[in-house]
Amino acid sequence: METVPVIRHNAEARCFECTVEGHRSVAEYSLDGERMIFTHTGVPAELRGRGIASHLVRTAVDYARREGKTIVPRCSYVAAWLERHPEVSWDIRKSHKNT
Repeated sequence: METVPVIRHNAEARCFECTVEGHRSVAEYSLDGERMIFTHTGVPAELRGRGIASHLVRTAVDYARREGKTIVPRCSYVAAWLERHPEVSWDIRKSHKNT
């Protein structure tokens, strides 16, 4: 069983990140008032298929919820992740088509 990566919120760089086996993975965002706009999720090819992107997004969504932010998924991975996780309440979501 693989261990869950340690995700770090790098507020200065506006991303959630982790390093696994020397490779950095990120979920990047920008802020616009109370909106947290997810712009990119990246996991190196060597690490794909391990659920790292999902852990990054879950951590970012949990952060957004705690901070009272509305999620705007401009990143296709984040949009797809939200579709696969209906337990994430709609009050923190905002469709990228409405921005």
